[in-house]
Amino acid sequence: MRLRFSYSCFVIGLLVLKGIFPSDGYAQRVSDFELVDAGSGQKTSLKDHSSAKAVVLIFTSLNCPFSKLYDERIMALYDTFAKSGVAFLLINPHGGQFPEEQAEKMAEWVKSKSYPMPFLIDEKQEVTKMMNINKIPEVVVVTSGPTGYSVAYRGAIDNNPQSAQGAQMHYLENALTNILSRGSPSPASTRAIGCNVRPF
Repeated sequence: MRLRFSYSCFVIGLLVLKGIFPSDGYAQRVSDFELVDAGSGQKTSLKDHSSAKAVVLIFTSLNCPFSKLYDERIMALYDTFAKSGVAFLLINPHGGQFPEEQAEKMAEWVKSKSYPMPFLIDEKQEVTKMMNINKIPEVVVVTSGPTGYSVAYRGAIDNNPQSAQGAQMHYLENALTNILSRGSPSPASTRAIGCNVRPF
């Protein structure tokens, strides 16, 4: 009996490690943060959007080729979900640290794209590290509750960076649809594919 119990614990442990059962990372608590919006020059915090049904943090940059492939898809998601109370924040892990990622260039980009969402400069990568972001683009969906903010979904926007038409799994869209229906995103975590975040 003791051997059987130990074997069962071992199997469950492997399943948790492989992500088949949710790990505590999926319920990660999120602290409030405050970053400067390159477009307006004003500070934006997570608590500024406390009334939102969900806050989508999109970690992206100006010069990552994968990010450029998602520009139109991000705007389409905004058009679909912002009217339902979902807030969108773009966060640049390289903002202010490289010549091609300076605040003025970020502001020019937002204006040229007519993006209605803030583009935040994570100059010290504080939020990037807090969220354990390694790829660009990568998204984190945050929801608020009685105990504070927590991560509801993290990972890829969909399963085809190269082609929006070729994507068969729309992870972020499905996660937001489930949240608005008072459900839980499934899957709650996926592997993002893109450019590596450059540490400094």
